[in-house]
Amino acid sequence: MLAGGQATRLGGVPKGLLRSGPATIAERSLALFRELFGRALVVANDPGPYLRLGVPVVPDRIPGKGAPGGLHAALAAAETGWLFVVGCDMPLLDPRAIRFLWARRGMTAAAVEWERGFEGLHAFWSRDCLGTVERMVSSGDPSLRALAAAVGARIVPAAEWREVDPLGRSFENANTEADLLRLGLEPPDLPRGGSA
Repeated sequence: MLAGGQATRLGGVPKGLLRSGPATIAERSLALFRELFGRALVVANDPGPYLRLGVPVVPDRIPGKGAPGGLHAALAAAETGWLFVVGCDMPLLDPRAIRFLWARRGMTAAAVEWERGFEGLHAFWSRDCLGTVERMVSSGDPSLRALAAAVGARIVPAAEWREVDPLGRSFENANTEADLLRLGLEPPDLPRGGSA
């Protein structure tokens, strides 16, 4: 789970700590990952908010590269051959949809081309991608789409994805106050002083 963003449109709130009912998005996601995969990790340059979750928390190895840098850090820290990589602010992850994507993975990666664009942060990436991702992230600012193309990812088209997730709810994320209202999310309970 990538949690390295600055959440500038939400006043810097750690988005994984947004509450969805009694639990945070991060707690719900990590519980799902333990069920599906047996393990999980968080990529976060500020580990503090995530240390209490009981999973390894690793920083970007190549700072300032956004989500591609987070993907690189996850691949470098992985102890398994495959990773399911998501953003920390995705409250509607669906195990059926995750299994659907797993069944359609290629040799290196699998992601969805949804109606609003490429979904590189609801995707499977093989650890075999590490060398290519490291070279590209070290030498420039590639998009997740460019990384997927470079490793020969299997791209699932929207028409096929609709079989399991007709409205694309799996890709919903929280970036703005309007998103919080639409998704039924609440700000985290932070100690006085503003950080967890």
